[in-house]
Formats: sequence, C-alpha cells, structure tokens
Amino acid sequence: MSAAKIARLADRGVVSVTGRDSEKLLQGLVTNDVEGLRDGEARHAALLSPQGKILFDFFIVRRGDGFLLDVLRSSAGDLVKRLTLYKLRADVIISDVSDSFRIFAVWGDGVDALPVDRAMRFSDPRHSSLGTRLLLDSQSGDDSFADADNQNRLREYDALRVSLGVPEGGRDYKFGDTYPHEADFDLLNGVSFSKGCYVGQEIVARMQNKTVVRKRAVKISSSAPLASNEDVLLGDVSIGRVGTVDGSAAIAMLRLDRALEAKEKNQTLAAGGVAITVDDVILKSYAASAAARASTALPSS
Repeated sequence: MSAAKIARLADRGVVSVTGRDSEKLLQGLVTNDVEGLRDGEARHAALLSPQGKILFDFFIVRRGDGFLLDVLRSSAGDLVKRLTLYKLRADVIISDVSDSFRIFAVWGDGVDALPVDRAMRFSDPRHSSLGTRLLLDSQSGDDSFADADNQNRLREYDALRVSLGVPEGGRDYKFGDTYPHEADFDLLNGVSFSKGCYVGQEIVARMQNKTVVRKRAVKISSSAPLASNEDVLLGDVSIGRVGTVDGSAAIAMLRLDRALEAKEKNQTLAAGGVAITVDDVILKSYAASAAARASTALPSS
C-alpha cells in the first residue's frame, strides 16, 4: 500500500489544444517554452495581457500531437475564448474538456508506485516536493481515489504549498493585476528567458534585466493563527495582503522594500492584529538585488 497522500482538486479543469499548429500557437503565446516537450511532460506557464500581467496560469502537458492545459476550472471557458482570439487561421482545435477529467495532486512517499490506469501523470514542475499531478479519465470507472476525507487532504496540500512558498493564482495573487515575477514564476520554473517572443514578453524581460522586483508572494509566519484576506500593515499603511493560510504560517503578497525597511528599523508588521515575520531568505535576496541594481546605476567617476 502506497503511503502517498492524494487530494482531488475539484476546482481545476482542463483545456485541450490539438492540431498541426498547436505547438506553434502555444509557443508564441505563453511564458514558458513548450517546444520539444515529450509525451507526458509538463511545463508551468501563464498567458499574459499585452501589459505583461497574468490572465491565466496553468500546467501544459503534452499528449500525442496536442496538449492538455490544467487550469482553474472557473477560468477554462475564458481561456478557450482568449486562445481562440489568437488562433486566426492556425490548424488548431481548442476546447474545454473539464468534464472528461478528474484532477488530483499526489505527494509523499510511494507516488511512483501508485497503480493508475487511463491517467495523465506528470511531476509538478514548480517544485519537486509538490509531487505529481494526475489527470484521470472520468470514464475510467476508477473510484479508488474517492476519499471522504478530501477536505483534510486539501488542507494538507495547502500546508505543503505554504511551507514551500508556492503561491496559487486566484488565492495568493490576483489575475489581471500581477506580473509573473510578483507571482514567483521566475523562481518556480514558470517563465523562459531564452525563448522567443510571446504576449507580454517585453515587460517580463525588462523586469528580469532592469528592475528590482519590489512586490512578491512570500512566506510569512506568526506566533498566533493568521487569517486569509487580511491586510499586512506597517503602522496604519497596508503593504500587502494574506493569501493561503496554514495556522500560523501563510503566503502573502507583500511589498518587499517596505518589509525590509521595517526590519531594519525594528518596526512591527501585523495582519489582523497579529505580529508577523517575513521569510528572511526572500528579504536578503531582495536586499542583495536592490544593492546590485543601485551599484550599476551609479555614475562612473
């Protein structure tokens, strides 16, 4: 018996992109490189607005001569419409096939030993400790993953994400209002800086090469329970917002420059009246990046 933990992600759906030009279409649109993906291999990626902000995030997995996109189910129809706008005369068929799949996250010991038939299986490309995603054919009749304790499994999965600092779109950052760097796509294998052009690429490249990223989804912690959707306050000023919570730990979208300033001045950050601390690794990385940018901006003597 496998010791792996399994959670059904009922809020996830699937968009199918098939046809002779499917790879070419996606390669020219999304943040990551899909050329050369092997069957069953996946990439973490996003479709951006022309202004470089995330409209949709998803996993792209190769299946035969096409692709399946594991996406937020409530966004699947809108993603189909957006992709269709870019299709023009390409030989591509784009459809919402969410009803044909059940999606699971599987993690822990024994993942590879799970006996799964009629399922797409791929490693979560964001972080190795997040385990495997399963796209199980809804017609398989396999109900071995039906778990009456699924809500607890979902909480455990969220706790794992929080511990790893992996944000989730719609909960830890807002679609249409967040740049890929702010959602940690540069840290979680969600963007290629060597591929050709895609929608919003110029802004992403500028942030990578010329800008200090002052806002990110980061891990925070406290000595007391935290609550989602609370503002992170420095005095009376909001510098962020709490997203996914696991007891006294959480992910928050946060202004790093203000958080670093608070640390240097020994000022308290709070959320819902609870004092918090920010992941020190992220703050040190931000400080080093800011210092490096400042030194290159100084005029030569």
